[in-house]
Amino acid sequence: MLDIRFIRENPQVVKDNLRKKFQEDKLNLVDQLLKKDEDYRKLLQKAEELRHERNTLTQKINETKKKGGDIASIVKKAKDIPGMIQEIETKTDALKIEVLDLQKRIPNIIHESVPIGRNDKENVERAKFGKPRKFDFEVKNHAELCEALGIADFDAAARVSGNGFYYMMGDLALLSQAMMQFAIQFMVKRGFTYVEPPLMIRHKIVDGVVDMNFFKDMVYKIEGEDLYLIATSEHPLIGMFVDQVVEEKRLPILYCGFSPCFRKEIGAHGIDEKGLYRRHQFNKVEQVVICKPGESMMFYDRILKNSIDLFKELGLPTRVFESCSGDLGDLKHKGADLEVWSPRKEGYFEACSASNLTDCQARRLNIKVDNGQERYFPHTLNNTVITTSRALVAILENYQNKDGSIDIPKALQPYMMGIKKISAKSVEKKKEVQKDEGVKKRVSKK
Repeated sequence: MLDIRFIRENPQVVKDNLRKKFQEDKLNLVDQLLKKDEDYRKLLQKAEELRHERNTLTQKINETKKKGGDIASIVKKAKDIPGMIQEIETKTDALKIEVLDLQKRIPNIIHESVPIGRNDKENVERAKFGKPRKFDFEVKNHAELCEALGIADFDAAARVSGNGFYYMMGDLALLSQAMMQFAIQFMVKRGFTYVEPPLMIRHKIVDGVVDMNFFKDMVYKIEGEDLYLIATSEHPLIGMFVDQVVEEKRLPILYCGFSPCFRKEIGAHGIDEKGLYRRHQFNKVEQVVICKPGESMMFYDRILKNSIDLFKELGLPTRVFESCSGDLGDLKHKGADLEVWSPRKEGYFEACSASNLTDCQARRLNIKVDNGQERYFPHTLNNTVITTSRALVAILENYQNKDGSIDIPKALQPYMMGIKKISAKSVEKKKEVQKDEGVKKRVSKK
């Protein structure tokens, strides 16, 4: 949400920005906003003049009383003023809501480096890291690999919860947890504070961190309560500062949050019939930054580099794919996806999404910083560290072997209890161990 003073003083800049984002249909919103804002300020001025007049009349009544004069007409005029003020305040309250709604509908000013384009087909590849592996056998998709190894059950999940869910079992579940532990420790070493946030947030928070009109088909509402299941830990991490004044000496605030995430995924993408890629529920580690305005582009580069470095350590080929103006979300000043290679699809898919939202989120949530002389809105940024579902797809496909086994990336092996490969033999061995342990327990009871 842009500062109303900025819009007043720079209407042409705002309109030019809309044209760059190919949102010409919103050009009239700027004029509507400015007209309603002008009406709002005129009414505020009128209310202030009436209050001043009321004070003047009160003083005049007292002076007339002292002189023994007739105060009836003055009193009558003074009595009419509160009703007039109340009527104006009712109008200003309504106008304030309309002005705020229009402000929220006008997108953030894009950074000068953002490529101009209409949609995601015009996003720009900025860099590549790592070379895709060449296979001398037919590559299987991750769902086939999982079912063949017996480490995931999508059919059982569909029976229990419907489409869009999964059971991860044995070594796959351990691999998922290994990724989370690796990612959390990776971020903590880089100066981020680890946080486990609430998994439900109020409407005010959701509407503050995103465009709720756009997001309403994604979030799950808790029936009968002002609560929503979180779609990402970014939302409660930023939301924890709602209506707060933060001392400047606390900046930058660097948080790394882990949480399960819940999304309806209604729309063009939909839910995968089977697999891990697009699900209603998944685990994610997120990085969030609250900083001084002049430092946000530096932190944008930093959070993007964090994800690049992490995926390099996992040995997964990636690329930075920058969002063009038409594909950039309305709250975003600049954004890019880190995409990972899928040998099955022979292309890249989104794994992380970095965003600099400048002061838009802070303004919507009323988060301010006090430097001892003035208060201002800080800048907020976010980027995925790792998402279990997406990263698992990449690891399963890129690290698969001809016999259907999966090598564990070296970076994750310290978190895998000595497991270096997921194979049919390792799965069977675990079953034998479980069987033997069961026999031992029965014998000991006898």
